[in-house]
Amino acid sequence: MKQTASRNSIGARSTAPQGAARVDTRTKRLLLRLRPGEVAIIAHHDLDGPCALGLLERGVRAVVNAEPSMSGRFPNTGPELLLKAGVCILDSVGPQVMKKVAEGDIVCIDGDALLRGDEVIARGERLTLERVQERTQEARSNLRAQLTQFVRNTLSYLEREEAMLYEAIEVPALDTNFRDRHVLVVVRGEGAAQDLRTIRSYVRDVKPVLVGVDGGADILLRAGLRPDVIMGDMDSASDDALRCGAELVVHGYARGDEPEKAPGLERVKRLGLEAKVFPCTGTSEDAAMILAHEKGAQLIVAVGTHFGLVDFLERARGGMASTFLTRLKLGSTLVDAKGVNRLYRPAPGPAYLLGLVAISLLTAAVVYMVSPEVRGYLSAILLRIRLSIGV
Repeated sequence: MKQTASRNSIGARSTAPQGAARVDTRTKRLLLRLRPGEVAIIAHHDLDGPCALGLLERGVRAVVNAEPSMSGRFPNTGPELLLKAGVCILDSVGPQVMKKVAEGDIVCIDGDALLRGDEVIARGERLTLERVQERTQEARSNLRAQLTQFVRNTLSYLEREEAMLYEAIEVPALDTNFRDRHVLVVVRGEGAAQDLRTIRSYVRDVKPVLVGVDGGADILLRAGLRPDVIMGDMDSASDDALRCGAELVVHGYARGDEPEKAPGLERVKRLGLEAKVFPCTGTSEDAAMILAHEKGAQLIVAVGTHFGLVDFLERARGGMASTFLTRLKLGSTLVDAKGVNRLYRPAPGPAYLLGLVAISLLTAAVVYMVSPEVRGYLSAILLRIRLSIGV
């Protein structure tokens, strides 16, 4: 039997968030279809910061999560980012919502209910900023236990993956030349776009090889920069990014005796594009840095990368062995630019100051031309100056 909304809540619905629904169990995949003003129906346990930023960039109106956006296991940042931006979150509505709501349905969030017309599709918890901040504080007390388990997992993985430090790594042949050049690796992490703007003068002067890791390719394009190489699972880069002309390198995985897997290759082929496969343990950002290193890069500058405990827990990784080994392998070749926008903000350049002067002069000229009073006043000042110097 269908549930129906109460008469009072129907009357108040004009102010409730509503829009066309986009439904997907994978938030990264949903971001590729989401349009401004739509409602994202997701199943994302412990919603992470990068996915929340992706939702904001796509102009999401509201988020309905089948899973808990904050389990309390660790202080994940996604819900707070969304709420501070004014996005409504209806949480923990249950997995049935993924089948009950079809792509494109017009849905509305009224209190703790998700409505389609007058039908109540699901109920959950309407998150508030105050409640999320309380849960964040509670979750911080759990970090000690999470850190202990995280370190144990890392040490156990290190024994299996330590060979990457000294064994030769076979890399695919690419047209892009990395030898003795700087390489800028951009990952879709929190603050990546701001960091990229801060080092824009470095990019302009040095002209490094530009590598976008999955959604990092779109960050480069939005900054007016075309990536030379796009590396990753190809699950969060837009179709436009994949078609921009960059060389495509799909991250391949191998586990012991299992055959190599490259899940992103299918999407590339579906778009009618070609790609190379780079089998490498660890994350796609690790693989991108190792690729640049093995290709002879002089310096690797990483933007938006993940390294802290919360970063890894948000990405459902119980350890950081591959990232730790990657940084050991690269040593001083790697420069991490994460958070540089909070350290340094470049001063306005000469072009910016000249522009301000030009605008000021143009404004003064326009005022002079259209105002007889101003012309008379300036003429009187000029006459006084001439009389004072005897001209």
